[in-house]
Amino acid sequence: MRAEPVPRAGLPGALRPAGGAGPADPSGAAAAPVPVKARSWRGRPRSRRRLIALGAVALAVVGALAGLVVAQRDSAVATRSEFVPGTAEGGEPVLLDTTLYLPARTPAPAVLLAHGFGGSKQDLASAARDLARRGYVVLAYTARGFGASSGLVHLNAPDYEVADARALVSHLASVPEVRMDAPGDPRVGVAGSSYGGALALLAAGHDPRIDAVVADSTWHDLSRALLPNAAGDEPGVFKKQWAGVLFAAAAGRETGACGRLAPDVCAAYQRVAAAGEADEQVVALLRAASPASVLDRVHVPTLLIQGEQDSLFPLTDADANARGLAAHGTAVKEVWRRGGHDAPTSFARQVGRVDDWFGPLLFGRGQLDTSFEVVVPGGGISAETGQAVSRLLRADDAMTSRTTAELAVMGPPQTINAPAGGTPAAVTAVPGLGALLGDVAALAQPALADQAADSADTADPAGLAVIPGQAAAFASAPLPQGLLVAGSSTVTLRVTAHDSTDATLFASLVIVDPDGAPELPSGLVAPLRLTGLTQGEARTVSVALPGVVTRVPPGHRLVLVVSTTDAAYHLPTPPRSYTIALADPSAPDGGLGQGELAVARVDGRLADAEQPWGWLVAGGVAMALVLAAGMVAGARRRRRRRAVAEELATVPVVVEDLVKEYGDGYRAVDGVSFRVERGQVVGLLGPNGAGKTTVLRMLMGLIMPTAGRVRLFGEPVVPGTPALARVGAFVEGPGLLGHLSGRDNLRLYWAATGRPAEEARFETVLEIAGLGPSVERRVRTYSQGMRQRLAIAQAMLGLPELLVLDEPTNGLDPPQIAQMREVLRRYAATGRTVMISSHLLAEVEQTCSHVVVMHRGRLVAAGAVEEIVGAGGTRLAVADPEEAQRVLAAAGVAARVVPAQRSLEEVFLRMLDADS
Repeated sequence: MRAEPVPRAGLPGALRPAGGAGPADPSGAAAAPVPVKARSWRGRPRSRRRLIALGAVALAVVGALAGLVVAQRDSAVATRSEFVPGTAEGGEPVLLDTTLYLPARTPAPAVLLAHGFGGSKQDLASAARDLARRGYVVLAYTARGFGASSGLVHLNAPDYEVADARALVSHLASVPEVRMDAPGDPRVGVAGSSYGGALALLAAGHDPRIDAVVADSTWHDLSRALLPNAAGDEPGVFKKQWAGVLFAAAAGRETGACGRLAPDVCAAYQRVAAAGEADEQVVALLRAASPASVLDRVHVPTLLIQGEQDSLFPLTDADANARGLAAHGTAVKEVWRRGGHDAPTSFARQVGRVDDWFGPLLFGRGQLDTSFEVVVPGGGISAETGQAVSRLLRADDAMTSRTTAELAVMGPPQTINAPAGGTPAAVTAVPGLGALLGDVAALAQPALADQAADSADTADPAGLAVIPGQAAAFASAPLPQGLLVAGSSTVTLRVTAHDSTDATLFASLVIVDPDGAPELPSGLVAPLRLTGLTQGEARTVSVALPGVVTRVPPGHRLVLVVSTTDAAYHLPTPPRSYTIALADPSAPDGGLGQGELAVARVDGRLADAEQPWGWLVAGGVAMALVLAAGMVAGARRRRRRRAVAEELATVPVVVEDLVKEYGDGYRAVDGVSFRVERGQVVGLLGPNGAGKTTVLRMLMGLIMPTAGRVRLFGEPVVPGTPALARVGAFVEGPGLLGHLSGRDNLRLYWAATGRPAEEARFETVLEIAGLGPSVERRVRTYSQGMRQRLAIAQAMLGLPELLVLDEPTNGLDPPQIAQMREVLRRYAATGRTVMISSHLLAEVEQTCSHVVVMHRGRLVAAGAVEEIVGAGGTRLAVADPEEAQRVLAAAGVAARVVPAQRSLEEVFLRMLDADS
């Protein structure tokens, strides 16, 4: 028998939403507005066509304004390419391949641009054109030994590459378009990244005609960069992978073992690569090619930019250069940016900073800003790039703003082993791919933090970043509040070598979330090499940990990890063992030790990052036009449409003869009518393709019906209906941002509504959703079930009067489904209304008070669950079933006792069969 739709029925109840129009909720908070998608042209009233036409005009204005912005930036830039004599080598002339970029107005100050190791002037073309558009004469060139330039590579040696830079400054003095300070003295700044950044600093130390410097992602002391030592000043552990990459960038271009590397440079690399150590001659060669050797002679204002994802030249190199310059009174600005050698970004992206620095110094325009800037991860979304992080931490000075926070870490003395031959070795950063491997520590087992804090056993982590038996771990307690780590933290350790007189170790700072998942910030470790040890005797050593910028959410731990291997470095061949302990003399032998971790901090203020102002202005004008057009069309639409049905003002949902037909004639929804009252939990039930999601999308105003009407609280649903502000929805995916924590996702979503944060009811919603400490973790680490719960929490923000959820239990396990069932019931018990779509019949039966059953786009039944389940025909009720059985048996009629209630699944399947 075909099931007939049950008449509109509802449970009594009264509620006004948080933020709704009624008095039941004193907070006045409302649901977040639901985004509106455009619908097809067909069937639009004429006024809406006008609105689209106005929108098209606005887009045309955007194009015109954008063209104006581009045209303004693309003012004529002329170029001239030529070979300029460099410093002769071995009696042979050296020619440098150059291109001169000329601005529209000359004479103008000049900028000499130098490229990175293994590159050429082509790498600088975009930055050079941009600077020329900003008014500079720019000379970009290919360094000797690379590209079309002749000569050999000497690693920025004073007698070769630095002498070439001086020759190029003299060449600029002969260019008539360059502004001069004196005969033979052009007004010139030098800028470069990596290899070119070091060249800029070295050139300024050797040529007093240079007026300003910008050095990006470069080194301080090349001997320390390639043989770093976090535990002293002596040469440390050879950075073999990066050194090999750099050697191949030059040697691999030509035949022979050394290619275009100068013989002394090639021989130095081969000696270090074979021995894993640097002799005095190698150290002298590398230091001569280092800014550290000339900082006392650099007296011109210098901008130092350093990447936060850089295992080649980390933040500590910029710090060392800044200290060296400031010690001699040189004006210096330090910027820590996203990216670096492990997350390569074009130098062209730094042109804005270059211009901001050179403008006051070379043009005399604007003020010189020497504040310290740190890009803080997780601060927002950049309007220019779409990447995470668009906020800066700004401090007055790079040196005086640096502070530390003391944090206790605990753990017993731990004996760790270095395998023979250094294999297997931990993998942290791989040259050029460090950013991709930044979360490789997440492959470690949760035991990393638990065992370190257990104070009983040695840590036994596993995975690529930390290998069992090779690492000691010392953990802090869960942090009561969030912490920003910015810079190189320090800790004091006691190291005992058992079978050697030296030690090679790697220290790192790992963040461990409440679920035990670790994260190694930027994939960075700090190598330390100790010599002159006495076997069996402990040496106390102060260790400078990697310079990182990272947020540590509340509830997370900081774990100090000391390991014996890292695949990026040269490792000892014989097997070794060491005992690592915290420097805590009060701890008994073998007992739990406690040490102080001096966490690096920066005292500053958060500021908005740079924005593409030209595009923002154009977009703002266009947005104003679109808003004006929308207001006009909206006013006309409001005059035409019916007034709110006052008799339905307290009814959350009324669906009347709803039809949705697509262009190909397919009817997804066909004449559906039902009504949802306050306090109900209503299940929209049906198989895949029944039209459930289509109904929800029309209910939210995301698509418009072909015929019929949907009313929310008496208002017809059209895009922008005020009643949508009283609805929270989760339909067809939440659009969560994986790089942000759950809490930050909720905050960002709520901020988009433009409403006060206190109206969001974050803590109440999080308690309802039951995410616990996991809400502080990055969403990309969530399971499907956790993502689902976060999406539902997002829909609940502001505690809306009507909550619409599409398949809310998808991805949840049985205990989570039971919890969600209770959440929805409690939510409706406050007088609010919940509407869910689902194909899980048992869940709908246990969760919902009412159901709307759909099949093939049509309504099959609607009403209370008990009415529909119980509406299966007549029943004979008897007072004594056993007596009735005996009577029937005596009359020859077999009988048995069965439950009177049918399952919803049984009823549902019968309805579908009848409908078919």
